[in-house]
Amino acid sequence: MAFLTGKTALVTGVSRSQGIGAAICREFARKGADILFTYWTDYDQSMPWGVESSEPALLKRELESHKVRCENIELDLTAPAAPVTLLDFAAKTFGSAPDILVNNACYSVNDSISTITAGKLDSHYKVNVRAVTLLTQAFVDCFSKKEGRNGRIINLTTGWSRGQMPDELSYVLTKSAVETLTYTLASTLAEKHITINAINPGPTNSGWMNEDIKKELLPRFPSGRLGEPEDAAKLASFLAGDDAAWVTGQVIHSEGGFRNGDA
Repeated sequence: MAFLTGKTALVTGVSRSQGIGAAICREFARKGADILFTYWTDYDQSMPWGVESSEPALLKRELESHKVRCENIELDLTAPAAPVTLLDFAAKTFGSAPDILVNNACYSVNDSISTITAGKLDSHYKVNVRAVTLLTQAFVDCFSKKEGRNGRIINLTTGWSRGQMPDELSYVLTKSAVETLTYTLASTLAEKHITINAINPGPTNSGWMNEDIKKELLPRFPSGRLGEPEDAAKLASFLAGDDAAWVTGQVIHSEGGFRNGDA
């Protein structure tokens, strides 16, 4: 069912082939959408899971095998001008503004009230709040020029409201702002025929889990399996389509009944 044919989707934060962003790109391409994705390998290379420099190019070829158009751009979203640069690139490359924006890129380094610093908090803010907000602004500004179309904004968040996450303080503080943005803009964007929603995918086996983490988390999933990137991707695909036209301002917890010990 190619119900996204004729749509263009912009997905941020797609460096790793195992990641949620890559899974969303695959699902959208299978449904017929053209894809523009961003990546920033410096971040993933600094993380324990790492990334191969060839992964974005390999993903691009994979997506093109679905007979859709795909482009990518390496872009540091912490740069204040990055959102405008990205939307200008999208318009020049595809001939018009995207129909779908997925704010998937994030910055996440564990800290607590004992270890948080101004620098750590600012690093999270630049990507998780400022870039998301300014990308949303740039998308809305460009999309408003597309008459007769319906726009979609899909934000990725986390489970901070389902249970305490004290060892990820900067992350949950900034991700809570993403949910506030989602709720606050719903009615304003509805006037422009744009929906905005957020997905909390819960703990997802997207390449960061070692065997000890998997062993710890698995008993807390009542279905007997871990969350996979494809789970979030299928929900994002629904929210991007016409069947979700009446859904906006929502934070959807798609985590398979995950038992958060603090919930």
